[in-house]
Parts: sequence; C-alpha cells; structure tokens
Amino acid sequence: MSPIVASAHAPAPTPRRRRLGNETLFRHLIRVSQALAGRLEFQAAIQAVSDELAAILPHDHLDVCILRQDLHIAYEAGAHTDWSLSAHPLPVEGSPIRAVLLGQEPYLISGDALADPRFHFAGAFAHPIFNENLQSRLHVPLLVRGEIIGALSCSKRARDFYDEGDIPFARHVADVLAPYFYALRSAEEASRLAIEEAEGRAREDALREGALRLTEELERERQRIGMDLHDLTLADLTRLHRRIARLREAGGAGPDVLEAVEAELARTIGGLREIIDDARPNILQLFGLAEGIEDFLGRALDGSGSGIGWAFHDLSAGAIDQLSEPLRVALFRIVQEAVNNAAHHAEPSLIEVELRREGDALSIDIRDDGIGFASLAQRKRVGGLRNMQTRARLVGAGFQIGRRADRRGTLVSLQLPLTEGHGSAA
Repeated sequence: MSPIVASAHAPAPTPRRRRLGNETLFRHLIRVSQALAGRLEFQAAIQAVSDELAAILPHDHLDVCILRQDLHIAYEAGAHTDWSLSAHPLPVEGSPIRAVLLGQEPYLISGDALADPRFHFAGAFAHPIFNENLQSRLHVPLLVRGEIIGALSCSKRARDFYDEGDIPFARHVADVLAPYFYALRSAEEASRLAIEEAEGRAREDALREGALRLTEELERERQRIGMDLHDLTLADLTRLHRRIARLREAGGAGPDVLEAVEAELARTIGGLREIIDDARPNILQLFGLAEGIEDFLGRALDGSGSGIGWAFHDLSAGAIDQLSEPLRVALFRIVQEAVNNAAHHAEPSLIEVELRREGDALSIDIRDDGIGFASLAQRKRVGGLRNMQTRARLVGAGFQIGRRADRRGTLVSLQLPLTEGHGSAA
C-alpha cells in the first residue's frame, strides 16, 4: 500500500481517540441496523446511518458509493459534494477510490487526502476533496456474497484522524449496510425495468393505435376526395360535355356562348386544383413549413369568404428549416386540422398561428377568439382532435388544447424537441 503523504505546513496530527469496548460497538451496530429499517431509498438510509455513526466513527462527510456496471453513484450525509450532486452516474475509472471499487485494494486510509497520490490521477473526479478540505479519509468495500457492490467512505477535515484501528469497525458497519443497499439496488433496478417495459408496451400500443387511426383517416380522406371529384369536378365536366354536345347539334355557337363555356371550364379547373392542393401541399414541399402555413391560411380563410381574419408569426429563428420533410408535413396537417376546427366550430373573428423557438424546442400555437371548445365528453365528433393528438404523439411532440390565458377562445399548442433525429428524414 502507498505511504501516507503529509501536506506542507499542515497542522499537528489529531490526538488519538479513546476506543469503545466491544459490547458498546455491538450495541451501536444494532442501532445502525435498526436505523435502516423502513428506509426505502438510498439517501434516507445513508442519513440515518450517519446520525448513528457520529458518536463512534466521527465524520464531517459520509457517503455510500453504489456500483451500477461500469458506473457508480454516491449518496452523501454531512457535506454534500459534486459526487452526489452530479445529474448522472459517473464512470468508475474516474473515482478517487477506484482501487477499492475494482477490488485492487482491501481498503484505503489516508491522513491527508489533499496530497495523497492515490486519490489524484489523470481523469480523477477528485475536486470535492479540495473543495471540502477532506483530509482524513477511510474507505472499505461493501461486499455481498464476495461481490463488491460499492464502498463506505468516512472523511474528516482534520488531518490524521483515522488509523488502522478504525478499519475493523468500518468493515463491521459495511457488512451491516451491504445487504440492505444490495436489496435497495435490486428493487430499484426491478422497478426501472418494470417502468421501461410498461413504457415500451405503451409506445407499442400508441403506435398501433396511431397507425389504425391514420389508416382510418387516410380512408376517410380518400372517400372525401372521391366525393369531391364526383360531386363537383365530375358534375361540372358532365355539364360541360352536354353543353358542348348541344352546341355541336345546333351547328355552332356565338361568342357569348363560348365565353360562358370557357368561364365554366376555368372554374372547373380551379376547383380541381383546389382539391389537388388540399391533398398535396405543394407550397409546403417547395418553400417550407412557414410558407406552407401562411399560404394555407390565405386560401382557407381569405378564399372561403368566411370573413375570418388571420395572422401568422414566424419567430422560429430558422429552426423550421432543420426539420425533415415528413416532420414538416405532419406538423402542417396538425395546424391545418386546428385551423379548420376553429373556422368551422368556434365562430372566431381572428385565427393566429405562431411559430417560435424556445431553447431546444419548437413551439407552434394556434389561437382563436371564438366561443371556446367543448370537452371530449361533450363533443359529438372528436375525430379531428384525436387525429391531432395521434399525429403529435407519432412525431414525439407534446400536444395541449385548452382555453387561452385571457379566457377568450381556444389555444392549441405543440412542443417539438429539436433533436438530431428530428433534423433528419424519419
């Protein structure tokens, strides 16, 4: 084992403590075991242990480090450091006590960890030792059936506080703690796996439901286009055909008659183009989502003679251009459905659509100043809302619908994380 290294200009060593008798130590171990009872999380358990150990193994900092494959996570009492405040488990290779965690040393003890080279190496996550001035350190492994599941660590800010006489007692404490923390780790792992399995099933169910609803929607859309072609375009073409036949039988026609036929033919072509544009958003594909939404608002509201005003605001700072084409089409269809719902059912005087970037997410708001919306239970037809929810879920976007903050009209909101996957073709 490496020698203990002393710091320059260090204070005098701490006087040796009076050792407790075996019976007293045994009673304290029983109290440690009792303190663990009912503690169902790591942090609560280590805090309870810290309170019981304070009299017999004094410390300014106590932590239990738990292994999870090649990572470890610490739970602390007393001083709290970046060892436990880190948002994610840390690699074992960067732990200052990796020698204990990897079984290379049976224990570690140091009178001055600020200068002890065993705690400081390339890549070591050791700055909390300096930040909290943890000079005296004692570390023993947590063993379950010969397997190292973590380590128990005690630290004091005073130099040379612990000695070899503290090792047996620390090991006794570790033997009491190890099975309990092993059970907590196993329960936590089982819970995590159960949650992941449930989430996986929920995703599969959502995808199946989404695929079914989109199939139904596509079938309804096919039927709608067929009815539009039958009721509008085919009827107009049939009428033109009959009119031209009558002209041929009459042996000619004057300019006025031909002009009327030409106007009716132009109207039929325009109606057919509207059907095609509604089925295939050309502006969206050619110029992008912002231009596609603005063009749709103009055609749907200005061109319909509804008298509904509209406004469009693109505050996305170019985030829209990062989206793949399938994603742009999905978002366009949600906006299209929301605007059509508002125009047909909410009696608004104004519909607004706003795109904006909020950190690493894209937000789309569709607002109207109409009469509001009914709950799902009150709605006679909920297909449009469910279509929007399904489309949003399938592209990983958050979806909310509710009253506006000023209680006037409805607000439909989408939040799409701008992840790497959303920036590529899906």
